[in-house]
This record gives sequence, structure tokens and C-alpha cells, in this order.
Amino acid sequence: MSDKIPMSEILAPAGDAACAKAAIRAGADAVYLGYSSFSARASAENFGRDSLEEIVGAAHFSGVKVYVAMNTLIKDAELPDFLRALEEVWETGVDAIILQDVFLGGYIHSLRPDIRLHLSTQAGICNASGAEYAKEQGFSRVILARETPLAEIGRISPLIETEAFVQGALCTCFSGQCYFSSFAGENSGNRGRCKQPCRKKYSFDRPGFEKFAYALSPADLSVGKSLFRLKEAGVSSFKIEGRMRRPEYVASAVRYYRGILDGADERELSIRLSDLKRAYNRGDYTKGLAFGQDASFLSRSVQGHIGVKVGVVSGVAFRGNRNERSDRGREYPVKSDFAPRQGDAFKVLRDGAEAGGARFSRAIKGGFTVFSAAKLLPGDEVFVTTDAAASERALSGGKNLPVRLSLRFLEGEPAEAKIRAEGTERVWRSEEILPPAKDMPLTETDLKNCFLKTDGVPMDVRFEEIRLGKVFLPKSRLNAFRRLVYREFYDARARSARLPKPPVPPLSMPEGYAGKNEKTAAIVTPSELGKIHADVVVFKPDDYAALLPDAFAEGHFEKYLYLPVRATKEDLEQIGQTVRKYSLDGIYAENFDGIILARRTGCRLFAGTGFNLTNAADVARLIKEPSLSCFALSKELSETEQAALSGANAFVLAGGGIKLMDLCYCPFGRSCAECDKRGTYRLTDEEGRTFFARRFRDARGECRFEIYNCADLSGFLPAAAGTLTDRTLPPLKDKTAGHRRKSVL
Repeated sequence: MSDKIPMSEILAPAGDAACAKAAIRAGADAVYLGYSSFSARASAENFGRDSLEEIVGAAHFSGVKVYVAMNTLIKDAELPDFLRALEEVWETGVDAIILQDVFLGGYIHSLRPDIRLHLSTQAGICNASGAEYAKEQGFSRVILARETPLAEIGRISPLIETEAFVQGALCTCFSGQCYFSSFAGENSGNRGRCKQPCRKKYSFDRPGFEKFAYALSPADLSVGKSLFRLKEAGVSSFKIEGRMRRPEYVASAVRYYRGILDGADERELSIRLSDLKRAYNRGDYTKGLAFGQDASFLSRSVQGHIGVKVGVVSGVAFRGNRNERSDRGREYPVKSDFAPRQGDAFKVLRDGAEAGGARFSRAIKGGFTVFSAAKLLPGDEVFVTTDAAASERALSGGKNLPVRLSLRFLEGEPAEAKIRAEGTERVWRSEEILPPAKDMPLTETDLKNCFLKTDGVPMDVRFEEIRLGKVFLPKSRLNAFRRLVYREFYDARARSARLPKPPVPPLSMPEGYAGKNEKTAAIVTPSELGKIHADVVVFKPDDYAALLPDAFAEGHFEKYLYLPVRATKEDLEQIGQTVRKYSLDGIYAENFDGIILARRTGCRLFAGTGFNLTNAADVARLIKEPSLSCFALSKELSETEQAALSGANAFVLAGGGIKLMDLCYCPFGRSCAECDKRGTYRLTDEEGRTFFARRFRDARGECRFEIYNCADLSGFLPAAAGTLTDRTLPPLKDKTAGHRRKSVL
């Protein structure tokens, strides 16, 4: 496989072998999949060593690359197993390995630069500074955070190869910074175990948003022809999300984007988009945040697969057998020009909200009937969510390798087969010499019929030249020669295994690191400033364009300005100017762009909890950074795990609020004219737990939101590390749930 990629790579998900093969046949240029361990989709089937080798061979035969996601946070105790698994994966011949951990990737690259590394979207790269640091650590590609604006993509792409999501589910939180699942149910999204609490119903204490709805659930992403705007910005790989989806979804998505890039006409694209929606479509589609928040970004009314509207309920339920009604639901007429099959299924919406599910029953004049356990009403909208015909279209046909075959079967010579494919040529000769035929010589039809059987190898055979004398060869030996030719041809293209090399050793904590940090640090906003006494104060402005308050700028403590997790070029410039203007000690960063900003500004860096430092390799790499003054360990580690990484420069979050999510969109749908401009909102779930949402303005004046846990963290006293208290919000008085300091990774 060449290291070069096409300028427009369609990258498809593969949760299992069936999905991988569907993607390859549908025309994907590359597939990404998870290994049996250390994958951010732990509940996908994923791949072991043998199954991975099989898929790598099948993909490489068809000229398709394979990227393996090992993109979870790695704890210190897991490092030896992780590094062994990484070597094992690389030896199978995969084309790249996807990692979330920038520092661990830097350590691996320093010892094994032959291992091609892609940086996961979980690393949150959203500007040129973050991309610059990723490249410095040895990554050859960054998978952009889904929240990256188009202008920032245009600045990143000249620096490093970029990959952007174009289709599939969206996370509501900024990439790699979601802790909701961790603290709500001890299932870390950073470890591939997200339970998606964001997909549940919540209410806001704001007029018009008091009713329970899917208040944090984005619709599915589908950029369609806006893909060309990403291409113009320099994106070279267009990624389809969906390692938990079925083969028909994968194939439908690949076919749709293949059609866009290959110039399919509007009618064909409309059919392919409809098939894609029928395979899976949450709440219709949004173009995502790269192009700015659109009106359809959130799917507040519907959760799960919505499909495509095909009709409306046209009457009340038919009268029927009582037992039939109780066992199978009631039968309702649907006005439609859609012709379903047995097994097709539907979702019924009423006033935009789900009213129930239904199954196809029978065709009637002007439409069909469905069975539903729910009570349906005339006018209810009917959406098809399982369409057998669409699935067949998606999975039928497919991409085969075109080959040119020449055959030479002459008396007194060995049989010869020559295959030309994609600029390469190879020749096979039989061991035996062909004898002249006494009777019934081989015919050209015999040869063609034999070699048109491809033995399962996905290729289209076209005969280029056939030279045939009057020779005889038993059918069994002719078939054996064909099988030998095709098997060796397949193996030659598919072969990609690498020889083992000395493994990457786990990195232990550097000598001289041990010590004790007795400092206290606090994160505060204007409302809490002055109420906290600490050695280090991290200030979070409500408006990044406003002047800093005197109580902070003139305080007798170390002063750090908080750098939001998603920063644009304008944000970085504004914060850099503020640091210089007020001669602050430094910045507190949650993302890797903070390292570059600290270098350029000449200030000190407080690496925050968002760096997700979870192992010795992380700490050992980070403390080499000249601008670093101190760092906070991941807030998802247990006391024991944090203690093992603690030292003179380390802090742990030990009290106050627990930030669960950063929202880079407006959860109120950008209804700015009606906005009450409050600084905090109460977000309540159906169990009565209240979470707090804080609003602030970035350097461009755009509103951003943070979601905090329903209970403060308190009572944790770390050993050998300084204490970090988050006082972004006033202390909660009525704690509706507690946080247990144990590993949620």
C-alpha cells in the first residue's frame, strides 16, 4: 500500500467484518475499526488478531486502507498491555493507528517512527496551534474536533493532513471533554463506555424550554455537497461515523458520498440519500458546527432512528379479531405511494413527537396498512425505518478490481497466465508442459469459462489476449492452475504483514520527579472572585472581551487566565494580549493549543484536567515542556491512581464543581432576540436531579455553555499533590447526588 492518500478519501466505519466488507464493496477508500481492546467503541464487535489480518488483506487487495482505533485513555497499570497490543496491531500491516493520547503518541513516535499515528477527534484539535503540537509529537494526521469552524480548518490543513466527519452521530460535548457518563454512571466516554446521558430528557428553567425534551441531543450530521467546502479548506479524508451501525448503513453512506465526489446526477443522489436516511437517521440532519449552528442542530422532539416520511394515517383502526388486536396491535390505514414489504417497520410521529412504532400488514388501494400497539390518529405522520428494498440496493453490486488477463496455452510449452492490474503485471507458468491433443482439444470457450470463475476474489476479469494451440489439459488440472494463479495474485496484493521489531517499553516516572505539592489552586469566575483564598487563582471571565477585574489583576497570588477548550484564532490572540497587558503569570489550558500559546506569549502553562493525564508517559513527556509550571491530573482517576502520578508540580481536583461538558452551541437554538442573557441556568432530568449550565462569551462575542454536575466534589484530600478547587459556580446547597472518588475509567 502506498503512503499517499487520494485527495478525497472516503473513510468508512467498520464495527465488524460484515461492515468492513460492505464498505469496501461500496467504494470506500479506507475503513477504520477497533481492536479487541483499547477502542473508544468498546461495545462494538471489534477485531482480534486473526480477523484483523483477514480484513487488512481483503482491504489491501482492493486498494483500501485500514486504520485501527486504539483511542481510549490508558491508565498507568495498562501501559505494558497497551504497548504490546499496539505492536501486535501494527505487525498485521494496518496503515495507521488512531490514538487519543498526544503525549503517549509522542513517546511511541520517538522510539518507533515507522508506526503511522493519527490523532483522534477525542484529542480536541480545533485550531492551528493544536495541530502544530500534534505534528511536533509525530502524528501524521489529525482527526478534527467536530466543533472546528471552517476558517480554522483552512488554517490547519496546510500544516498537517486533516480528516473531518461528514456523516453520522454527533456528540453534544466538545470532543474528548465529556465526563457526564463518568460521573452519572461510572462509565467513561473516554474509555469507550459512554452511556449517553445526553440522549435523555431534560428541562431548562427558561421560558419556552420548561417542558422535558431531548434538550442536549444533536441531530445526525450530514454535510452532503458541503463536503466540497471542506475539500476547498484542505480536508483530504471525509469520515463517516458509525462503528455501531449495520452493514446497510455503512454501504448507504459510502454510496451517497461516493456519488457526490464522482458527480452522480441529482436523481441518483436523491435515491442514495433516501436510502441512507432509511438505514439510520436521528432527527433528520444537521450540517454540524463547521458551518455555524443551524436550526436543525438539536433533535429535541425525537430520539433514535426517524427514517423517511412515506405517508400519513388516513383513518381509525379497523375492527378485527380481539385476539389479533391484543397480540399484534391494531390495524391502521396509511395513505401513501410507498410499496412496503413484509418485515418493513415504521415510526409514527404526532406534532413532531414520537407516537409509536408500527409494522407493515398489507397493501390496500391508495396505500397500505400497519399494525401498531399505540393508538394512532388520523393525520399522524408515518416514517419508514426498516426498508428491505433500500437495504438490498445498498448491499447489491459493488466495487471489484478490474484486471486484464492474457493466456498462452501452446503445445510443448507450460501454460502461462499474465495479469495486469493498476499498473502492475505478473506472470505464472505451470510446472507441466502442455501435450498436443489427440482429440477434444481445449477451446477458447473452455479457457474463458474456467478463468471467469474468480474463486471468491473480488475482481472483474477482462481477457486481453488468448493464444491457444491444439493442446489437451484435464479439467481438474486447468482448474488447479487457475486457483493457483488467483490465490497467488490475491496474496501478492493483500500481503502487508510486517516483521516484528523491538517493542516500545513502558515509560516510568523520571528520576527527581517525586516530591510534594502543598499549594492550593482555585478556578473562579467574577461572582466567586474574592471568596476564595488560594496560592494560585485561575480566572474564568464571563466575557473574554471585557477588562479583567482589579480583584484578580492586583491579587497577591499566582494569576492564570482560563483558556476555553475550543479556541479560535481570535480567542488565542485575545487571551495572549490579555496575558501581556496585565502581566499575568500564565494560562490555564484544557487543550494542547495552550502549550503553543504559552510558548508564543512567553508565559507559564498550568495544564488543566482537560489534558487527561492518566499515565507516566503523559507526565514524563509533559514535564519536559519549558513553559510548564504545573498540571492537574485527570479527574477520572481514582485516589490510588492519582497518588502514583502525584509530585511537586501536580494538582488534583479535590473540591467544588465538576464540569461535565463544554457546549460549543446554543442549547436554546440561537433564539437571541428572546434570550434573557442569564449567566446560569438549571438543567433538570426526569429523576429530579439539577445540573447547572453556565453561559459565557468568547472573544468574538459568541455564547458558549458549560454543564456542571448535580453535586459538588468535597472531602477528598490527595497525597503529594496540590488541591484544585473549581468555584466556577457558588457551592450547591442541596446535593442531590454524591461523587465517589473511585476510578470511573
